[in-house]
Amino acid sequence: MARETWITRVRSAFSAGLGSVRSPTGKKTHVGILAFEVAGLMSRLLHIHRSLSDAHIARLRHDTLAFEGVRKIVSDDDAFLLALACAEFTDALRLVVDSTSVLAARCVEPCFSEIKEAFKLFADTGSDVYGWVFTKKEMETRAKKMDKYISSTATLHKEMEDLSDAEHALKKLIQCNGGCNRSLATTKLVRTITEIQEKILWQRQEVKYKKQTSLWSCTFDAVVCLLTRSAFTVLARVKQVFGIGYESHHLPRSLSTSPAVVYPSSDPPPPCPESSPENDDVKQIGFLESISAMLAPPPPSLGSAALAQHYANLIIVVEKMIRTPRAVGDEARDDLYAMLPASLRQLLRTRLRGVGRGVAADAELAVKWREALASIMDWLGPMAHATVRWQGERSFEQRRKTVSAHAATAVTVVPRANVLLLQTLHFAHKEKTEAAIAELLVGLNYVWRFEREMSSQMLLLLNLELTASKFVNNKSINNDENIGTEA
Repeated sequence: MARETWITRVRSAFSAGLGSVRSPTGKKTHVGILAFEVAGLMSRLLHIHRSLSDAHIARLRHDTLAFEGVRKIVSDDDAFLLALACAEFTDALRLVVDSTSVLAARCVEPCFSEIKEAFKLFADTGSDVYGWVFTKKEMETRAKKMDKYISSTATLHKEMEDLSDAEHALKKLIQCNGGCNRSLATTKLVRTITEIQEKILWQRQEVKYKKQTSLWSCTFDAVVCLLTRSAFTVLARVKQVFGIGYESHHLPRSLSTSPAVVYPSSDPPPPCPESSPENDDVKQIGFLESISAMLAPPPPSLGSAALAQHYANLIIVVEKMIRTPRAVGDEARDDLYAMLPASLRQLLRTRLRGVGRGVAADAELAVKWREALASIMDWLGPMAHATVRWQGERSFEQRRKTVSAHAATAVTVVPRANVLLLQTLHFAHKEKTEAAIAELLVGLNYVWRFEREMSSQMLLLLNLELTASKFVNNKSINNDENIGTEA
């Protein structure tokens, strides 16, 4: 409870304080307790920046786009997949700029009040009115600086938590002195209180020092300038990496054949030569608007049907059942069937008609089904897990805004999973995905029946052996009795 006291101030300050006007005296103010929010923005910005490195782009082109699941149920068109990746990077960058513009309300420099407008102008035309784009060397230096800020601010967060815990412990000890600690000797109580007080004094000095070396003591103008210029530079990098010119706002048809190692310079990238009525429409609505439209899943996809997360959970459940089919009971099978939407149930019934309901005793067929299940799960399973991770990150970002102030500060130190939208089921074709899931369920059904049949036969053999053993024992006893009688 004591820890939540100062952490709650972060949320209230961010929701109410940032909306205030600039200092009437014109004096630059320090970030203060909003350092944790600023560190979160820097962390997200650096994540985008590093996702555009040469190594990551090469991995995107040669590994991610070539993944079997992506080609099977998302798209086999490299141009579409690259456009989707470009749109996701740009939209994430736009969100960082939107948050930075909120921080800019505390800045003294008037140019920062136009961050969103300047960013949109730069995205649409390449016009860098304030000269905010860094060179490659400058961006590398600023990235290292932001890393240090994030690290020091995370350390400050921990030190403030420790201080809050110590103060809460001292307060509780003093309050309980007349009740729960009545049996504690006076000398021991005094010594304990003194030790805690000394720890608090030392911890306060640590917090004071960490505040001076972290974002806490930076001015709003300094951090907004750093965030804004870095965001402009990263956007220039996005357009250069994906080959997007400023005179034509259509998304890329392919990556450039060059390794795209050159960072943005003072000269804008050359415009793309293609032009069409469709591209003219995109140009009219603006580059950032076209990016947002690109991220909306089309009707044939699971995302448009709001089934991506549900199907991901379904696939993960099936994956666990495939690993241990013998452990799957009737209740688990009923629960799995209850998870199936109507369209998938109908498809499953159609597929099961061709399999038959006879005794599943063909060991060779069971082996083939296991191989088929493993083959499908090799590409469908990773996409399901990626969907859960991708959705989990977005859900966490939403929760931190409204529920938990403690979780909000933790965002500054939690690393992000490198999962792109194209790696998930959101853009997966609904019918193709359902066909793959139906195949998994049919195969699982046969393997489950085979395992059950083998278990029944094994149990029957054990019973027969037990019966035979009892018969032999009884016959042996009778023979012994007969021999005894004759004797």
